Amino acid sequence: MDCGPTCLRMIAKFYGKSIPLDYLRDQSHISREGVSLLGISDAAEAIGMRSMGTKVSFEQLVNDVPKPCVVHWDQNHFVVLYEARKGKMEVADPAFGLVKYTDAEFKQHWLATAKEGVSKGICLMLQPTPAFYEREDEKPPKGGFSFLFRYLRPHRRLMGQLFIGFVAASLIQLIFPFLTQSLVDVGINNQDLNFIYLVLVAQMVLFVGQTSIEFIRSWILLHISTRINISIISDFLIKLMKLPIGFFDTKMIGDLMQRIQDHRRIERFLTTQTLGVLFSVVSLSVFAVVLAIYSSTILLIFLVGSAVYVVWVWLFMRKRRELDYKKFSHRSDNQSMLIQLITGMQEIKLNNYEKQKRWEWERIQARLFRVSVQNLSVDQYQQAGSVFVNQTKNILITVVAAMAVLNGEMTLGMMLAVQFIIGQMNSPLSELINFMHLAQEAKISLERLGEIHNKKEEGDKDKPLLNTMPLDRSLYIENLVFQYEGPHSPKVLKDINLTIPEKKITAIVGTSGSGKTTLVKLLLGFYPPASGKIRVGETDLQNFSQQWWRTKVGAVMQDGFIFSDTIVSNIAVGVERLDKERLLFAAKMANLMDLIEGLPLGFNTKIGQDGHGLSQGQKQRILIARVIYKNPDYLFFDEATNALDANNEKVIMENLNQVYQGKTVIVVAHRLSTVKNADQIVVIERGEIVELGTHEELTAKRGAYYNLVKNQLELGS
Repeated sequence: MDCGPTCLRMIAKFYGKSIPLDYLRDQSHISREGVSLLGISDAAEAIGMRSMGTKVSFEQLVNDVPKPCVVHWDQNHFVVLYEARKGKMEVADPAFGLVKYTDAEFKQHWLATAKEGVSKGICLMLQPTPAFYEREDEKPPKGGFSFLFRYLRPHRRLMGQLFIGFVAASLIQLIFPFLTQSLVDVGINNQDLNFIYLVLVAQMVLFVGQTSIEFIRSWILLHISTRINISIISDFLIKLMKLPIGFFDTKMIGDLMQRIQDHRRIERFLTTQTLGVLFSVVSLSVFAVVLAIYSSTILLIFLVGSAVYVVWVWLFMRKRRELDYKKFSHRSDNQSMLIQLITGMQEIKLNNYEKQKRWEWERIQARLFRVSVQNLSVDQYQQAGSVFVNQTKNILITVVAAMAVLNGEMTLGMMLAVQFIIGQMNSPLSELINFMHLAQEAKISLERLGEIHNKKEEGDKDKPLLNTMPLDRSLYIENLVFQYEGPHSPKVLKDINLTIPEKKITAIVGTSGSGKTTLVKLLLGFYPPASGKIRVGETDLQNFSQQWWRTKVGAVMQDGFIFSDTIVSNIAVGVERLDKERLLFAAKMANLMDLIEGLPLGFNTKIGQDGHGLSQGQKQRILIARVIYKNPDYLFFDEATNALDANNEKVIMENLNQVYQGKTVIVVAHRLSTVKNADQIVVIERGEIVELGTHEELTAKRGAYYNLVKNQLELGS
């Protein structure tokens, strides 16, 4: 999905500018399917580059096209061609990194069409203009380590206690090598059993003290990590809920779920590892000083060996980062697939689609397995090198220490103390290396969470937003144009001009896919128009606080959601104080009382996830009751009664006429019984208004409206 914007980001970086990926996504009009070459061209020109899409032969690509350029790959992907020489094609693939291909391999992936015997492929040529170099570089995104450490600030007092614990534990550890030396050099050499007992008792007391400190430290860490864990997820969900609805059109559920799961790596890094590494640094520093007292040569060997160890591990960091992104992508697919399998089981079984869906899941598992194998391979190479460096360092230290004993520069007790110190220093060193890995993982996870935190919130404008209703409450639509996926996608609504008078009923009809639901969503403030305006009186809808506007509107949508909760909580959504009279009125108006009275717990009966256990008609009646209970100024009904039987629909429509009094009502429907009494009927076809009038006026015209409803009315020809 991200390959197009990523290619453009790489080329911008090649020319010396760092452009935020999120900005490039927005400018290239990304959707769930990704972007088109035209979208990448728009984004390139938005950052000050000249672009030209073309079809060229392989020879033209090698000799004439300026590099780097974007090429269309396997008919479903974009990559950057950096260098082209005969026999060597250097490609930067957003999915796999830098890859070198032979001419034949490259042609196999790139060539798309053949004309007059010449095979050609698609490429986008890009070159910077002066405007490109005038752009400011990308600002450090919110979501770095400084953003992360603010979660530790409320726990400064506990952090202080932990630090005291670290210092105390380090001092206790510091005493152990001297006790070991004394045990050998004094106790054993002088055969003084009482001294040996005294040293052993001292070691036991120190061990008990160390264990107690560790016990308290674990409890403090648990307390801090749990609170931080909740804070990170809570802030993520708060941000997620402030994003415009259009954001969720381009994000898969699995992707968002995987980002939420990523927080565990951040929390682990922030608490256990960050605090643990402080202890490691203190321990290393203390023992390094002691080791220097015993032997500066041994300390030098340890430091050189440790430096080689760190460099060896660092060499694998980039590869680990690439594999982490691949694993995230495959796990996101896996999450989405599992959710789809569970929620769609009825349709899967109904269409005997079990095997194919299982195969889809297994293909994702195969990709995950391949990444896991690569990950294991990197770990093994890294581990093998680390063990070799560590063991070589330890053997050298042992040899040097033994020679020092033989030369009389050290006692045997001192040698044992040095071995103990090296053992104590190796452990914090391993902790520091582990910290490097977890810091990298946490940084990647922070970047993913940061992508969400850096998104523009709904109604995020420079000027303050209004939250008062104008005197004129009619809705005015002027020259409205809307496209879901940017300027190159099809126009769903084209030049709509319409007045929806206040306290009147406006019905919108048309064939499926004509843009009726989209128009309702625009009136609800789900999306901003591509061009044109929607006004409430003289005020642009965009100037209102969207949260406030939705307190004034109520809607029953085609895909309305039933929560896994009681019936009363599904009707009175988010209400702290229940109004029983309003609840009963809403249930009666939606013709729900027979259903509720037949349930053992009445209104307090819990209904399943997404309304499981209810018929479509029962779900719709609960959704209608929900909007009646809300009692808003504007009512939107999008096919709100299409799942009801004729008797229920008749009763509810009669009841709704009572509810409609004094409200502005917009009804989208196919059924004539729902729209014939409207004050005005709007007929939309292919995103355009083709007729407007009352039922009688439009029927007399014998036009689009007449053709839509003549079978229901039995009007004849």
